[in-house]
This record gives sequence, C-alpha cells and structure tokens, in this order.
Amino acid sequence: MRFQEKRRIVVKVGSSTLAGERGRMNLSRFHGLSWVLTDLRNSGRDVVLVSSGAIAVGAARMNIPKPEGVAGKQAASAVGQAILMQMYENFFTQYNQIVAQVLLTKDVAEDAEKRENARSTFFALFERGVIPIVNENDAVSTEELGFSDNDALSAYVADITGADLLIILSDIDGLYSADPKKDPSARFMPSVQEITPEIEALAASSKSPAGTGGMVTKLSAAKMAVSRGIDVVVASGAEPIKILSIARGENIGTFFARKHLT
Repeated sequence: MRFQEKRRIVVKVGSSTLAGERGRMNLSRFHGLSWVLTDLRNSGRDVVLVSSGAIAVGAARMNIPKPEGVAGKQAASAVGQAILMQMYENFFTQYNQIVAQVLLTKDVAEDAEKRENARSTFFALFERGVIPIVNENDAVSTEELGFSDNDALSAYVADITGADLLIILSDIDGLYSADPKKDPSARFMPSVQEITPEIEALAASSKSPAGTGGMVTKLSAAKMAVSRGIDVVVASGAEPIKILSIARGENIGTFFARKHLT
C-alpha cells in the first residue's frame, strides 16, 4: 500500500478504545494518540481525529449506568464532551500541538451551505497547524439530525475534508470471515478490493460494552468512504503507535481499496 503520499488523514477512535466498560479512561491510549497524531502533523500532513467516548465518560463521571433514553444520552454527552476535550488538551499540549473541538450534526453534511462552511472551518484549522477533534453534537442532535454512529460520522468527515485515508480504530484488528470472539476458526482478511453483499454478510453485529457499533457499522462507513475515492483501514486501537505504521503503508488491519473516480 502506498500511503506515504497521503496528505490528509482522518483517524476515528471508538469508545471501546478510550474507555472500559465502566467508562474509566485509558490514559495510555489518550497519550499514545496525542503523540502519534502530533508526529503525523509534524510530518506535514493534515490530521483529523473523530473521537467517540463522550456518553460513556459522562455517565461514569456522574456515577450512573450508561443511559438508554435520548435525554439521558444527551446529558451524559454534554458532561463527557468537556472531560474528553480537557483530556485531549492536556495530552496534546505536552507536544505543543493545538487542538480544536468541532461538533457536527448530519444536516451539516447534507446541506450544501452548511457543508461548505464546515469545510472552510476545517481548512482554516489545517492552515494554522491545528488538529480538529470531531464528535457528533449529541446534546442537540435528534433522530433526523443525528448520525447513526461515529463510524458513519468519520466517513462524512473524511468526505467533507477531502481526506486521502480514513483509519477506523476498533477493539478488533480488522475484518474476519466470522466473529473471531465466537468462532476460533475465523479467517482474517487483510484486504478488500470491493465491498460486496457477501463481504457485508461477514460482518459481526456484536457490540462492545462501551461502544455503539460493531463491524457492520465500520463496513458501512468504509463503503461510503471508498465510493468517494478514500482508502480505508480498519484496525485495532490497542496500540496507537501502529497508526504511524499504517501511514507508512505497512499491512496492518484490513485495507479497503478506494474506487477510482472519473
């Protein structure tokens, strides 16, 4: 894979990577993401981080179970967003890297004027060497305005920003022929040239305790991104340093080849 020439990279990190079942933050992951993404930025690339975790972290901070209803999720997200950004700010500051919070709802991606405004904001941040940290604006989103999950959000962000590569980090190291947590004979698939119905059928629908999606949502996001000319890698988020290896083109995770647009 020739990823060395990729100049704009979107990295999506899931709740299961940042927070455990009780919402407690994995500080080593925050630290690893901060220095790895700063290193990418220092290499001259534009970087966007799409970060989940606000609801899980907010619920843990309020010492309540992860909420199910819309209002409860929005309240937890409002608390958790502040905590997440504080953590990212603290870690990125160690490397003298400026970050910015960008909260989106789906209408921004679908309305031409709002989309262009968002695109201009991202580009202004890139020009100033800032790493945008993106999440859904859960506190105000509705079913009509909301993304189905942050995997979908990352694909929209990659499209809006004109990214060359989308890296989706998960609690699984890529696509298998079956759910490896249930079937030890499951075969790992290092690359997918086309997301066919047969490939989609392989995705396991299981969800992690902290997250909201599984391989199904990642395949859906990958399908959208590759259709817009963006390469995608789905890989484990356990070791953030591997982001650098992926960016160098090493065979880590499952690679989904972009469609060549005419």
